[in-house]
Amino acid sequence: MAAEPESPAHGHGHVRPLVALAGAALLGAAVVKELRMPPRKRHWHGRLGPFPYDLRPPTAKRARERLWNPKGGLIVPHVFGVGWTLNFGRVATLARKRLGR
Repeated sequence: MAAEPESPAHGHGHVRPLVALAGAALLGAAVVKELRMPPRKRHWHGRLGPFPYDLRPPTAKRARERLWNPKGGLIVPHVFGVGWTLNFGRVATLARKRLGR
Protein backbone atom coordinates (compact mmCIF):
# COMPACT_ATOMS: atom_id res chain seq x y z
CA MET A 1 0.00 0.00 0.00
CA ALA A 2 1.40 3.42 -0.95
CA ALA A 3 2.02 5.97 1.78
CA GLU A 4 -0.24 9.00 1.80
CA PRO A 5 1.46 12.35 1.17
CA GLU A 6 2.00 14.52 4.22
CA SER A 7 -0.69 17.05 4.86
CA PRO A 8 0.32 20.59 5.86
CA ALA A 9 -0.96 19.87 9.37
CA HIS A 10 1.44 16.94 9.78
CA GLY A 11 4.70 18.17 8.32
CA HIS A 12 6.76 21.01 7.01
CA GLY A 13 7.90 19.32 3.83
CA HIS A 14 6.87 22.21 1.61
CA VAL A 15 7.90 25.01 3.95
CA ARG A 16 11.60 24.24 4.33
CA PRO A 17 12.46 24.61 0.63
CA LEU A 18 10.62 27.93 0.55
CA VAL A 19 12.50 29.18 3.60
CA ALA A 20 15.80 28.08 2.06
CA LEU A 21 14.92 29.83 -1.21
CA ALA A 22 13.97 33.02 0.65
CA GLY A 23 17.25 32.90 2.58
CA ALA A 24 19.26 32.43 -0.61
CA ALA A 25 17.40 35.31 -2.26
CA LEU A 26 18.13 37.60 0.69
CA LEU A 27 21.79 36.58 0.69
CA GLY A 28 22.02 37.32 -3.03
CA ALA A 29 20.29 40.68 -2.54
CA ALA A 30 22.76 41.59 0.22
CA VAL A 31 25.72 40.80 -2.04
CA VAL A 32 24.20 42.85 -4.88
CA LYS A 33 23.50 45.74 -2.50
CA GLU A 34 27.13 45.82 -1.38
CA LEU A 35 28.57 45.43 -4.89
CA ARG A 36 26.51 48.36 -6.17
CA MET A 37 28.27 50.67 -3.71
CA PRO A 38 31.68 52.18 -4.41
CA PRO A 39 34.38 49.93 -2.89
CA ARG A 40 35.26 52.43 -0.14
CA LYS A 41 31.63 52.48 1.05
CA ARG A 42 31.17 48.72 1.22
CA HIS A 43 30.82 47.53 4.82
CA TRP A 44 29.52 44.02 4.08
CA HIS A 45 27.03 44.22 6.94
CA GLY A 46 23.75 46.05 7.31
CA ARG A 47 20.04 45.50 6.77
CA LEU A 48 17.74 44.58 3.92
CA GLY A 49 14.48 45.97 5.21
CA PRO A 50 13.99 44.25 8.58
CA PHE A 51 16.59 41.53 7.88
CA PRO A 52 20.14 41.95 9.20
CA TYR A 53 23.07 40.61 7.21
CA ASP A 54 26.78 40.24 7.91
CA LEU A 55 29.01 39.04 5.10
CA ARG A 56 32.33 39.83 6.76
CA PRO A 57 34.58 36.89 7.61
CA PRO A 58 33.50 35.65 11.04
CA THR A 59 35.77 36.37 13.99
CA ALA A 60 35.96 34.71 17.39
CA LYS A 61 35.17 38.04 19.04
CA ARG A 62 32.00 38.60 17.01
CA ALA A 63 30.93 34.99 17.54
CA ARG A 64 31.26 35.41 21.33
CA GLU A 65 29.41 38.75 21.23
CA ARG A 66 26.49 37.24 19.34
CA LEU A 67 26.35 33.63 20.56
CA TRP A 68 27.43 33.92 24.20
CA ASN A 69 26.58 37.36 25.56
CA PRO A 70 24.66 36.95 28.84
CA LYS A 71 23.69 40.65 28.85
CA GLY A 72 22.80 40.88 25.17
CA GLY A 73 19.53 40.35 23.37
CA LEU A 74 17.89 36.96 23.09
CA ILE A 75 17.63 37.04 19.29
CA VAL A 76 20.66 38.57 17.53
CA PRO A 77 21.97 38.85 13.96
CA HIS A 78 23.89 35.85 12.60
CA VAL A 79 27.68 35.92 12.91
CA PHE A 80 27.73 35.31 9.14
CA GLY A 81 24.82 35.36 6.73
CA VAL A 82 21.31 36.77 6.70
CA GLY A 83 18.83 36.71 9.56
CA TRP A 84 18.97 36.02 13.25
CA THR A 85 20.30 33.46 15.69
CA LEU A 86 19.83 32.64 19.35
CA ASN A 87 22.17 34.15 21.94
CA PHE A 88 22.86 31.10 24.10
CA GLY A 89 24.52 33.21 26.80
CA ARG A 90 21.28 35.11 27.29
CA VAL A 91 19.28 31.85 27.25
CA ALA A 92 21.51 30.47 30.04
CA THR A 93 21.12 33.66 32.10
CA LEU A 94 17.33 33.62 31.76
CA ALA A 95 17.18 29.90 32.59
CA ARG A 96 19.28 30.43 35.74
CA LYS A 97 17.01 33.26 36.85
CA ARG A 98 13.92 31.17 36.17
CA LEU A 99 15.34 28.22 38.12
CA GLY A 100 16.46 30.47 40.96
CA ARG A 101 20.20 29.85 40.60
